Amino acid sequence: MKALVLCGGKPQIALIHELKRRNITAILADANDKAAAVQYADVFYNVSTLDVVGIEKIALAEKVDCILSVCADQMLLVAAQLSEKLNLPCYIDYETAKNVSSKEYMKRIFVENNIPTAKYIVGSSISFSAIEGLNFPLIVKPVDCYSSRGVKKVLNYDELLSAFENAKNLSRTGTAIVEEFVEGLELSVDIYVENGKVNILCIRSLDKIPNSEKFIICRGNYPAKISLATKGRVQDVAQKIVDAFGLVDTPMLIQMKINDEQIHILEFCARTGGGIKYRLLPKVCGFDVVKAVLDLTLGEKPHVDIKPLNTFIVDEFLYCNPGILDHTEGFEELLKDGIIDHYEIYKSTGYQFDEISSSGDRVAYFSVVADTEAELRRKHQIAASGVKAVDNKGNDLIRHDIINF
Repeated sequence: MKALVLCGGKPQIALIHELKRRNITAILADANDKAAAVQYADVFYNVSTLDVVGIEKIALAEKVDCILSVCADQMLLVAAQLSEKLNLPCYIDYETAKNVSSKEYMKRIFVENNIPTAKYIVGSSISFSAIEGLNFPLIVKPVDCYSSRGVKKVLNYDELLSAFENAKNLSRTGTAIVEEFVEGLELSVDIYVENGKVNILCIRSLDKIPNSEKFIICRGNYPAKISLATKGRVQDVAQKIVDAFGLVDTPMLIQMKINDEQIHILEFCARTGGGIKYRLLPKVCGFDVVKAVLDLTLGEKPHVDIKPLNTFIVDEFLYCNPGILDHTEGFEELLKDGIIDHYEIYKSTGYQFDEISSSGDRVAYFSVVADTEAELRRKHQIAASGVKAVDNKGNDLIRHDIINF
């Protein structure tokens, strides 16, 4: 049996390991021949995962039994499209994948089904009349990008014009969304939908880089400090989204804000959460979402048996001042000393850091796990002061001002 895996990021390593555990040949496609998962694949093709024709040629040449990916909207879209065309199994049909990958369609369905979300407009041009009825500050974002690319908060019309043009240029369809900015605590909610029923796996609060008009995650905190009543409302609105989009069996991630106990949905996707979620979820609820995606793809419906674990976790994403990376320090020592539970280095020697523009600019991340909040804070403080990203002059490039907890 053969599986074609799209994208060679860290989450795909976990997927490839699961494929090999089941004696399934792992064929990987990625435009980057130095992608993290390349060394683990049985066969590698240096082809962009957005090149639908190129990916189809690989699938036909290798006679693959399935095409899949985890943690990436566009890869899911390609997998669903080709699976449908080639009559291969996929846990989501192409039409649904298109709908949940479009922020424009998403917002329209939210409004039609009374799912709470910010007031918005969408289009390929902007004018005073177009934003009539919207109140500043506003958020501008491309309809089809990821990793916070092109997302910006604007305070006036001049800023809006500039941000809109940038977002439109980043969009593959030349389209951007403008919506009212909502204050409040941002939550990231991981879900597994089984037979159309919502099962909440994890609710984290997210911190963004402070004093920045761009919305780039620098930290995830588990558990989120919300009331039981709010958790109930999260469950209810998640079920409304599932019903509105006709989702049946799928992983799911919802981004939302809580303000005075009121929920405002930012967006969602029908996939596993990105980044390090594939490592986080088994730690907090005992559910392996990567294994579940593979089960679904192969026609085996996994049963959700959530086992909440009493633990505290912080995932810290590290960013740098402008400069050229020579090496990183401190991570392995902190791991050996039991201060951090895991870490990943995203950039290699010679990488040029410029202004932080998206989550793709992270140099590294580390995770701290503890049984109490006090122990979590103690470990985090040690870790925050113990990591470095050093240039060739010995200067530490890490933005330690961001690592506050």
